Amino acid sequence: MINETALLESPTLRCSVLDRTDVLDRVNTLTLLPDGMHVTTAMVATYFEVGLEAIKSLVKDHRTELEANGYRLLTGEELRSFKNLSGIQSRTRSLALFSRRAVLNVAMLLRDSEVARQVRVYLLDMEYLARTQPVENPVPADVGSLDDRIDQRITHILGRTVVPMFNALIETSGEHRRELIALRAGVQRIEKRLQQHNARLQRLEGPREDRPLAGVMAAMDAMNGREFEEHVAELLRRDGCTDVVVQGGARDRGIDITALTASGRRIVVQCKRFAPHLSITSPDVQKFAGAAKVLHESDVALFVATCPFTRDARNIAAESGITVVHRGLLEEWSAGAPLNGLE
Repeated sequence: MINETALLESPTLRCSVLDRTDVLDRVNTLTLLPDGMHVTTAMVATYFEVGLEAIKSLVKDHRTELEANGYRLLTGEELRSFKNLSGIQSRTRSLALFSRRAVLNVAMLLRDSEVARQVRVYLLDMEYLARTQPVENPVPADVGSLDDRIDQRITHILGRTVVPMFNALIETSGEHRRELIALRAGVQRIEKRLQQHNARLQRLEGPREDRPLAGVMAAMDAMNGREFEEHVAELLRRDGCTDVVVQGGARDRGIDITALTASGRRIVVQCKRFAPHLSITSPDVQKFAGAAKVLHESDVALFVATCPFTRDARNIAAESGITVVHRGLLEEWSAGAPLNGLE
């Protein structure tokens, strides 16, 4: 399996997975320019939650690789033509554009970004799934699994063939450009719905014990809410906590798990198994802080999620004494690293 360090260091390995641009939308929202194909340097910085200079510095160091994957610096007549076609109003004399492939390339180069790290983790999990998928299945498939494979095949065709075809047509079309962009958007919506349907089918299929673990986060993404709570409870027990109880149900008063640390301090835990592209927001943390501190009089409060936390949510958690366990930290904890604060 390709590891994250190798991905950061090897241009060849990065090139081998650059077609998986769909992972960008699974981790964060990538807003595109009106042409539906490109983003600016500022938009890339916003997506990865870093400063503008971090992206400019990365482009300076890896420009040749990024240009090979769709990065362009428009000037002169090319810039004027692009502004006319896209409707962008700007007085700048140059404009740097990144394709989705170039944005994914940035994610595999940018070290000081939690969003970029989440993209790499999700990318590696999906790549591992693809590499370990059996070529043949001699066991007769039921109707559900057959539909699953059909959905995957259609999604593959839409993402790898139909959408690129629309992109090419849009690049060369003038008169019907608007209609083509609308059609492409419709195809992309269908592709996204099929991916969501496929994910639901995977979660509903058979006993979890019969499925091989394809990666730490991929396994958690396949869990339902109760299974995720039980997983977190096992991590607490592994790290020496006692009296671990999974609350669950409508009367849990905002708390999913209670426990005691090895030194006898009271722990309360909130578990959220959200899709990687979603985020825990400040109201979520505020609600948990009230339940943890007021209703349950906790000594240690953990908010564990399979997705990132917004900046405001992290700030409120720090002010309230809440320990946030985001996707990256959860992966490390699940892989065996101890969680600070459970002594």
